[in-house]
Amino acid sequence: MKVSEIVKDFKPYKVLEGNYRIWLDKNENPFDIPTEIKEEIFEELKNISFNRYPHITADPLRERIAEFLGFEKENVIVGNGSDELISLLLKLFEGDHIVISSPTFGMYSFFAKFEGIDLVDVPLDGRFKLQNVEDYAENARAIFICSPNNPTGNTQEREKIISVLETGAPVVLDEAYIEFAESSNVDLVSEYDNLIVLRTFSKAFGLAGIRVGYAVASKEIIDYLNRIKPPFALNSLSMRIAELMLDHYDLVKQNINYIIKERERIYKEFKDYAYPSEANFLLMRLNAYEFLLERGIVVRNFGGRLDGHIRVTIGKKEENDELIKALKEFLEKEY
Repeated sequence: MKVSEIVKDFKPYKVLEGNYRIWLDKNENPFDIPTEIKEEIFEELKNISFNRYPHITADPLRERIAEFLGFEKENVIVGNGSDELISLLLKLFEGDHIVISSPTFGMYSFFAKFEGIDLVDVPLDGRFKLQNVEDYAENARAIFICSPNNPTGNTQEREKIISVLETGAPVVLDEAYIEFAESSNVDLVSEYDNLIVLRTFSKAFGLAGIRVGYAVASKEIIDYLNRIKPPFALNSLSMRIAELMLDHYDLVKQNINYIIKERERIYKEFKDYAYPSEANFLLMRLNAYEFLLERGIVVRNFGGRLDGHIRVTIGKKEENDELIKALKEFLEKEY
């Protein structure tokens, strides 16, 4: 047996184990689904036949998402998390490289490496804004734009996104955190057939454990994606739970507003160290990872350009209170 050299190069995911009290490292929604809605979900799940495969292309959920966003079912595809769709998109288009702008979501480069695709990195500028990515559009398999960007939290200007779209190269606009921002660019799908917008139920909807992502694009792109997507990829339970949460968007919006309010509260406390954010997290110029870990608070740390930074997911008020207290203690100790 010979294992692929590409696979050998991959490092296993680091699993942090320990008795930590507060987890603010994965950009998860701090709110679980309320018991009364879970009871409604459980009643619905009783009607699902476990011995039957789900709909082959998850059409019931596609229809609900399309209705929710004002598109048609043929403009939507769903996946086992948006990560699955990133992998599929790299198989769909021709081209010898992908374009990313670091620091950004690591799964773009992860899948490119696995597919043996060259990576062109046009780093974000000092304000974490896109630079001259258009210069590398020729023969690009895809240009990835994350807005709001993970891990920096900022959005990219609509005019700049349009400028990239005008190159004609496939553009993947990752809007995983868009519900926490002021505006979306998903409407551009109607104008540009080279645009694919990625979304997820993991963040604002609080369904990270259910693993449902989706993409919105031209009917032609969605048709081709469905041709290469494995059948029955999204299970019946996840599909139905996502549908039901769309029916309870009032609750989702309530949680979004709570998180935004808490985000702004923390930002004001540490505005000398935190970057403005339109996501459910804050990036901070504080080398406080180990300090917080010792106090039972888990955040995300980075290397490279963001060495000495931490990314803090916005939690519940009581969790955020402890974070604020610990960070103030850190600043008093260090500065």
